[in-house]
Amino acid sequence: MYAIVDIETTGGHASANGITEIAICLHDGKKITRRFNTLVNPRREIPIYIRALTGITNEMVAEAPPFEDVAADIYHLLHGKIFIAHNVNFDYSFVRYHLSQAGYELQCNKLCTVRLGRKILPGLPSYSLGKLCRHLGIDNESRHRAMGDCEATAELFSLLMRNDRADHIKQALKQNSKEQVLPPHLPKKVVQELPDAPGVYYFHDQKGKVIYVGKAKNIRKRVNSHFTGNNPGQQRQEFLKNIHQITHQVCGTELIAFVLEAVEIKRLWPKYNRSLKRFEHAYGLYMFEDQRGYIRLAVDKYRKYTGALYTCNTMVEGRAILNQLIEIFDLCPKLCFIQNNTETCMGIARDQCACTGVEPAEIYNMKVNLAIAELNKALPTFAIRDEGRTDDEHSCILVEKGKFYGIGYISHYFQVENLQQLKDYITPYPGNDYIKNLVANYAEKFPHRKVVFG
Repeated sequence: MYAIVDIETTGGHASANGITEIAICLHDGKKITRRFNTLVNPRREIPIYIRALTGITNEMVAEAPPFEDVAADIYHLLHGKIFIAHNVNFDYSFVRYHLSQAGYELQCNKLCTVRLGRKILPGLPSYSLGKLCRHLGIDNESRHRAMGDCEATAELFSLLMRNDRADHIKQALKQNSKEQVLPPHLPKKVVQELPDAPGVYYFHDQKGKVIYVGKAKNIRKRVNSHFTGNNPGQQRQEFLKNIHQITHQVCGTELIAFVLEAVEIKRLWPKYNRSLKRFEHAYGLYMFEDQRGYIRLAVDKYRKYTGALYTCNTMVEGRAILNQLIEIFDLCPKLCFIQNNTETCMGIARDQCACTGVEPAEIYNMKVNLAIAELNKALPTFAIRDEGRTDDEHSCILVEKGKFYGIGYISHYFQVENLQQLKDYITPYPGNDYIKNLVANYAEKFPHRKVVFG
């Protein structure tokens, strides 16, 4: 037995919105055998655009029962049935969430008439309920009202059953089928063709724009994990609804997938990525010449498109490095902005310090340049050589003078003899401290994969 469901709501996700109307049509595989329909008091204001769309007003639901008063009837109608809706994950997430709030745990197999329509009736211009019904000659005089849409979906389901010569419905109901959990607009074939390999994957919307970038040790397994569960939150429901296509890049290792994900999030700025969007260099060590001709070093907030000598996550880290340079090369704490008061300089050569003008700029600047040269010398240049995408190549991540340079893949048959030769096979990418730390930690954990350049 099938239960065809349609709901009207106050908004797009279950955890923060209410149901204003619900309709259920029980269907025996040929025709409707029972109907249930009721307005529901959502106990919150219905937004004006929802009122305009559905015609359901605050006054209409004021005397309607709250959901918990009809939850028992709804649960017993749905329990043990196959739950069917147009974009089923939306309706199911709402009904399941509000039933759980009332003390009922609903577990049903699901069928989506959007997905079934695409399989059984391929090539139509649109699979929205309104346009699909108009194309197929299905009448619906109560569009955007629960019973009108529910009966139209029931008639659509009957038509799909009559035309299902390839047993798509039967296949979708199999236990190991992914049809019940996949987003409504994503072809199953796209997921089936994903590789069992490490890499980066991209979710695209209807216009092809990338809306999410992820990394994985196993692309197919990780992508499928996005579609399991019944999280009723706004982000997940909107996210699933907007996925129309998936593309991917296979990477040689999980580390490269991590790095490439960070690069691609900064390049594409996808709508549904959050954490790595916010990652930026926090601080940098800068050099500039003042009006007296003295070269000055300073730790300051990181600024894009400026040549920082060194970048770091915290002011403490930056000042620690600068203090080391001050001590080793006898630099002036005042000219390095470590000492900001008006008292006597705390440097080693206090009476002959550059801040007093006693030490000539030419002499002091030589010390600063030596300090910068030592800093650059201390920053490592190395490559991580690891598994490739195929058996006849290896992957390579290059760090030059402590900064992430890029990624490449090199044939086992090609011998790299120097850094410049290697760089010819590396694709440069913009880096940040997140990537730098990923690579540095990996190199420390697997030193045998690290190739150091002098």
